[in-house]
Amino acid sequence: MRSSWKGKCAVVTGAASGIGLALSKALADRGAKVRMTDIDRVRLEQAARSLGPDASWSVLDVRDAEAVREFIGRVARDSGRIDFLFNNAGILFAGEAHECDTAHFDRIIDVNIRGVVNGTMAAYPLMKRQGSGHIVNTASLAGLVPSPLLSAYGMTKHAVVGLSTSMRFEAERYGVRISAICPAGVDTPMLDAAPFAGLEAVAWSPDLPRYLRHLAGSLCSVETVAREALRGVERNRAIIIIPARARLTELFYRLAPGLVRAVGRRELAAELGERRKSAIGAS
Repeated sequence: MRSSWKGKCAVVTGAASGIGLALSKALADRGAKVRMTDIDRVRLEQAARSLGPDASWSVLDVRDAEAVREFIGRVARDSGRIDFLFNNAGILFAGEAHECDTAHFDRIIDVNIRGVVNGTMAAYPLMKRQGSGHIVNTASLAGLVPSPLLSAYGMTKHAVVGLSTSMRFEAERYGVRISAICPAGVDTPMLDAAPFAGLEAVAWSPDLPRYLRHLAGSLCSVETVAREALRGVERNRAIIIIPARARLTELFYRLAPGLVRAVGRRELAAELGERRKSAIGAS
């Protein structure tokens, strides 16, 4: 169904690396005109250049509602329409909730929730007037099932799923589609990201790649996520869970929640055990 993308205008936020870059590449490969945004100017420019003439870039902080609205309006004027908006920009931190500060929660809410809201509320009225368009919000398996040590992240992704699935009913009346991408663990630079700029580091964080593998299985490549996400968008799925084994996790949580909770408790205990070992070794 590559023809469904050819010549279409697609906006991708958080496009300088990880899932956003993989989505941008997959869209460009399918013939879409991709407008890539990110807060990291250097990496964004390099990423856009690597995709060739069908990709352009603009620095954008998704927390700034006015800037997002202005950008979306400019793209619509330049292109005549916006066919797809991928609200993908996001951040992550992990640790025990009692050791986090409200400032950490504020930051992740601003990017992961408010950023999605800003993009959605800028593009949705335009798509409504067009009578078509598809808003695709990057959530997570952590937005569908409990994720210990990822409380703040899981909270934001539950919010993204809630917005997407609820608003989808309203939007379909106007020919607009809304979907949420819910990948399990993904091998992305976000797992190794430095603490939030201007904020103190969380007192302790688990080894995220190891922890996510234990919690949800081997990490997906960003290319796999992009490929499966676009396939789900083509099929207009409300929730696109990636990979297939993650769909089993979500099903188990609905049918046998105690089983998923037991796994979560086991992996939480194992990580806290590793923390104690490291503390003893350092003393």
